[in-house]
Amino acid sequence: MNISDKLEEFEFLKTVSIAAEELGVEVFIVGGFIRDMLLNRKRDEIDFLVIGDGLNYASSLASKLGIEKISTFKNFGTAHFKYHGFELEFVGARKESYNRESRKPSVETGSFLDDITRRDFTINTLAVDVTKQNFGKLLDTFNGVEDLYHKLIKTPRDSLVTFDDDPLRIMRAFRFASQLQFDVDEKILRAAQTLRERLKIVSQERITDEFLKILSSPKPSVGLKLLFNTKVLEVIFPEVANLAGVDQRKEYHHKDVFLHTCQVVDNISEATDNIWLRFAALVHDIAKPATKNFVEGTGWTFHGHEEIGARMMKGIFKRLKLPLHKLEYTENLVRLHLRPIALAKEEVTDSAIRRFIVSAGENLEDLITLCRADITSKNPQKVSRYLDNYERVMKKVWEVEEKDKLREFQSPVRGGEIMEVCNLKPSRKVGEIKTAIEDAILDGVIGNNYDEAYEYLLKIKDEYLKDINKK
Repeated sequence: MNISDKLEEFEFLKTVSIAAEELGVEVFIVGGFIRDMLLNRKRDEIDFLVIGDGLNYASSLASKLGIEKISTFKNFGTAHFKYHGFELEFVGARKESYNRESRKPSVETGSFLDDITRRDFTINTLAVDVTKQNFGKLLDTFNGVEDLYHKLIKTPRDSLVTFDDDPLRIMRAFRFASQLQFDVDEKILRAAQTLRERLKIVSQERITDEFLKILSSPKPSVGLKLLFNTKVLEVIFPEVANLAGVDQRKEYHHKDVFLHTCQVVDNISEATDNIWLRFAALVHDIAKPATKNFVEGTGWTFHGHEEIGARMMKGIFKRLKLPLHKLEYTENLVRLHLRPIALAKEEVTDSAIRRFIVSAGENLEDLITLCRADITSKNPQKVSRYLDNYERVMKKVWEVEEKDKLREFQSPVRGGEIMEVCNLKPSRKVGEIKTAIEDAILDGVIGNNYDEAYEYLLKIKDEYLKDINKK
């Protein structure tokens, strides 16, 4: 197969070809760029395989393209530079050998076949010759095109060897399956389950990076279910793995929380690309196993799982090496994820809505998106009924929020002024008076403005100061 027509739009490849001819080396575009080109997916990273001195070739090509800044990594035999929006990386052909205690290989110069064979999946072994005499010729050593056609993730070698050498490839297999909506070869599934404990030699940062890429995919449940079914999830995120299982007693049952969570994550992924909102969807019911209780006549209950789940977030963030500046956001969404549903089940008051808005703060839109995604059932009529009630209440939330401007709510009369009016020093009493003013606003007794708040302060201050005055 020749795909020179597809390469013509990349003018600089002519210079790539000229530089190869002048140095007498063979150069190939390999891996993801070719895979995505055949899948009609955009990609701005191009990997070049050089049969010869990759660093020397990269330097020569950079000079011809007028590039002054080039990054070289002599220990790995790679070079990198940017050109017209593309990230270009160059490596000399190599073969690798691994020590079982590390995923970092020992590298030595190799042939084209050595280099292609060491790659992770057949769909990433595709190579296109960009030298003058064979420009655009596709080399498909391991039937990667056929696997692209059949939408299948396979390894070029025995999957056990591939994963034993580099266990992170287990995560990558499921990430590609989730991103591309591909199936995974049975040999990969068996090898992943067999070697899942090998992931413990991989840095947490690399594992978390792959996991978040799965969560960022169009349908994250594809990757999540692969991780669960191979028991890899038990190794990398046991709290999510523990959500699985259906508890039954007599006529009562509760839907499998893991499968429910997968559906919620898929639902929210249709509405947002925000990875942290997707992560909140993943962990919103994380404490259900810890709070599970059976109540005769009622069934299974999970009282307090939202609060306990929020408290679990700090430990999870630290262990997974997640960015701590996203911790408070996630805690807030987990803690409040039941509130909108509860509002939708009752005749809601403006006061309850005001308190909900204040609790959500700047996360109000994201919380509403999460709660909408959390409405799941196998009964379409039930979902429709819940959504109708929910939308009715949310309409009222937006009306109250717009009218009362509560997004970053606090008393219009601040602590300093309360101390001055009441002749108080900094104390708990100041906070009590400030809270009373805020409660009056939230309960609709007074409006959310300075004049009414100040007048209310004058009205209530004597009641709050009488204990002090007695002394």
